Amino acid sequence: MQVPRYPRDMIGYGANPPDAQWPGGAKLAVQIVLNYEEGGENCILHGDAASEAFLSEIVGAAQWPGQRHWNMESIYEYGSRAGFWRLHRLMKDLPITVYGVATALARSPDQVAAMKSAGWEIASHGLKWVEHKDMSEEEERTQIAEAIQLHTEVVGERPRGWYTGRCSENTVRLVAEEGGFDYVADAYADDLPYWLQIAEGQDQLIVPYTLDCNDMRFATPQGFNSGDQFLSYLKDSFDALYEEGEAGSPKMLSIGLHCRLIGRPGRVMALKRFLDYARGYSDVWFATRQQIAQHWARLHPPHKASRPSQMEKAAFMTAFGGIFEHSDWIAERAFELELGPAHDTAGGLHNALSRIFRSATQEERLGVLLAHPDLAGKLAQAKRLTLESTSEQASAGLDALTDEERANFTDLNQKYSTKFGFPFIIAVRDHDKASIMQAFLRRIEHDRGTEFAEACRQVERIAEFRLRDVLPS
Repeated sequence: MQVPRYPRDMIGYGANPPDAQWPGGAKLAVQIVLNYEEGGENCILHGDAASEAFLSEIVGAAQWPGQRHWNMESIYEYGSRAGFWRLHRLMKDLPITVYGVATALARSPDQVAAMKSAGWEIASHGLKWVEHKDMSEEEERTQIAEAIQLHTEVVGERPRGWYTGRCSENTVRLVAEEGGFDYVADAYADDLPYWLQIAEGQDQLIVPYTLDCNDMRFATPQGFNSGDQFLSYLKDSFDALYEEGEAGSPKMLSIGLHCRLIGRPGRVMALKRFLDYARGYSDVWFATRQQIAQHWARLHPPHKASRPSQMEKAAFMTAFGGIFEHSDWIAERAFELELGPAHDTAGGLHNALSRIFRSATQEERLGVLLAHPDLAGKLAQAKRLTLESTSEQASAGLDALTDEERANFTDLNQKYSTKFGFPFIIAVRDHDKASIMQAFLRRIEHDRGTEFAEACRQVERIAEFRLRDVLPS
């Protein structure tokens, strides 16, 4: 029976993201995307079953099966006829990434020429601007190949970046399997690029996109009603991320634009004001997504770390069977839990192992306590401790006791074990000799229930330290 494994990564970089090291010591990378979808949307002229209903001035529009929607078509046409050129005039001197729907690009040769003359990156936005969620793998794989071919014919070179947008659960894997992309942007999971393992030995760089700093919210319920709202949101996002960069943790601000939305005169001034604001900072890096991807791949290549959630059982037991002293049954049961990427860190795996320990019977937990040696006891003197226990006791100087200290520990060990029925356990890496002795004298006065609970907490703490030695925190 296949053990349960959870594929979603709920931890990412965790509390300590890597230093992006943006060029020039920039405190923030600003990445602007212009989505070019006009001419690639749902339309019966394009062989689709119905008209478009997504991201237009007609909020809440429904598809018209078998009919052209003249108003919807003309709204999209505004994007190509007027909005694009207004945005091109505004941003032709900035490094912009275009998400170009291949069929839309093919129907807009002058716009493609303008993109190229401005030096913009033209990434692929798929073959058509349609839903992919119900496509078979084979159909979507075919459309990816057709999109690359058509894009290459129209633009003159193949795309190196990809964003479907209206994607399926298979999209990222299928695009990565194609093998020719510096990055895939079909994710919204982080403020930094990250690597996704597609298969053994194959990692795909993800440069996540955004749906919040995105003018699409002019066309959605509870979105932006005015340019001022968009401007305020962009500035707040910029300020928050810039502040994090000043604190030593630079991030990436993604901004999503659409020709038919932000290209309207009543909205474009908000974008202009934001660009003026952001360009007022000398330590901000404006970049295409490809530039960001190439920078990340060079400075932050995939890191091959131990991944407990992906281990076979034998390897898992070899690596973690001894984390809880002489109690490999804890690791064995933890292996059967719903492990995932969040358990590939010291903290995550510690939680899984501790769950097993906490849910065990009283007798089983007592067995774990009894598996621990006395502090500075006979086993230590005879050098018969596990390597972990030997190292831990040495870290607090318990391997170099005076005769008087050894006698005190021996006496306390005897009194403690007689009273409670298990050895005194403490995470010695939190202590030195003096504080260990103080804890010993304090805890020996506890009742058994209180001390049993404290000993169990110390067992978990010892396990946490041991995991930190072999896994990232």
